[in-house]
Amino acid sequence: MTGRLAGKVALVTGAGRPGGLGQAIAQALAAEGAAIVLHDRGAVAGETAPAHGIGVATDLEATAAAIRAATGAEVETVTGDLMEEAAIAGAVAAADRRFGRLDILVNNAGVGYLFGPIVEMEAAHLDTVLGVNLRAPHLAIKHAARLMIRGGAGGRIVNIASQAGKSGFAMATAYTASKHGLIGLTRAAALELAPYAITVNAVCPNHVTTGLGAWQNDFMARARGESVADYLSGMRARIPLGRVGVPDDTAAAVVFLCSDAAGYITAEAMNVSGGEEYH
Repeated sequence: MTGRLAGKVALVTGAGRPGGLGQAIAQALAAEGAAIVLHDRGAVAGETAPAHGIGVATDLEATAAAIRAATGAEVETVTGDLMEEAAIAGAVAAADRRFGRLDILVNNAGVGYLFGPIVEMEAAHLDTVLGVNLRAPHLAIKHAARLMIRGGAGGRIVNIASQAGKSGFAMATAYTASKHGLIGLTRAAALELAPYAITVNAVCPNHVTTGLGAWQNDFMARARGESVADYLSGMRARIPLGRVGVPDDTAAAVVFLCSDAAGYITAEAMNVSGGEEYH
């Protein structure tokens, strides 16, 4: 393989759904020469892990096959519930077992579907959002950094945060809190891991209409008493570049942060919002 990431090994969590943000990230890394460990939950589990929010095992294998076909990359798949530290450690161990190293961790998995009024938020839903969006990345960094430090070649860690990591969003209080926390985790971990030549950054996309994004569009439109078309029209009007984000926008930012060109960048939270966040 040739490319900016030739010879590197990348673990991307929450990347099993065809057409999802994780797939775009993994495929972009693979196109630059990286071998990929592709993770997703693997099975639905009620309202905290519904079909529209996670990748089942067949999704994961279909996504892996698509990446192999498009890039020729080696792709290992692993399933596991990120609410369990053993599953997180297992995903990192899969990289070590198959490739003998780990150079890149992308904490992409996230719960972006347990929305609703704060006065109705169930504690179990809050625990799930914070568990997957914040606790799991913390533990993934812990286990991935151990392997990177052992390898002695440095590494790249990229956390997929959100515009919600910088601005508040009604009806998404748990999600917003978790993404603000993820940026804080990014900054603190960057300081700890810099002596090992491991950079830690976050990418903050605005809304991206994947399969989950379509569910979010419908939910938010109904909450506002609007049609989905009117909701999206209002969203586009707020974005200076005049369009809603697509997965490749975020994937390109991730590839850059994982490349040698970003070797002097750490502890940053990069907006990929078409100018919406500053606007």
